[in-house]
Amino acid sequence: MKKILLLTASHAAALLLGFAAGIYVLPILTAPAAPPAAEVRAMAERAEFSGQFRRDLQDSDALHWGEGTVFVGNTAISLEGSIAPGPDYKLYLSPEFVETEKDFNRLKSTMVRVGDVKTFENFIVPVPESVDPGAYTSVIIWCESFGQFITAAQYRQ
Repeated sequence: MKKILLLTASHAAALLLGFAAGIYVLPILTAPAAPPAAEVRAMAERAEFSGQFRRDLQDSDALHWGEGTVFVGNTAISLEGSIAPGPDYKLYLSPEFVETEKDFNRLKSTMVRVGDVKTFENFIVPVPESVDPGAYTSVIIWCESFGQFITAAQYRQ
């Protein structure tokens, strides 16, 4: 009986570990190609604002982070850098800088969702015509599926 319980527990743990690895690896395998660095630089030249994604934010950790320079313009928001891979990333503009899930959830009603982030090394996200980036101060990457803060950058005071 003890052997059956041990085998059941070890197989359940292996199944759980495999499932977790699949959730982490699937977005990497299915991600489209990152935009070329020249295209990101061209967007950067037209941007009005820039900020930094940093790994040392309060709710950032080994699986939820970003680093690099984010460029904010009226037509696009781009990143020259990288973010931790994951599913269902959304880019938000916020009137206040946040670095925790708690603050994100508290301020979400004051934010605007700009679009999806589908690549993890450099990205370009078009800004809808109805959104004025000058009315906000910060860019936030949020995992919608798991309610996880990934990273943020303040691009103006």
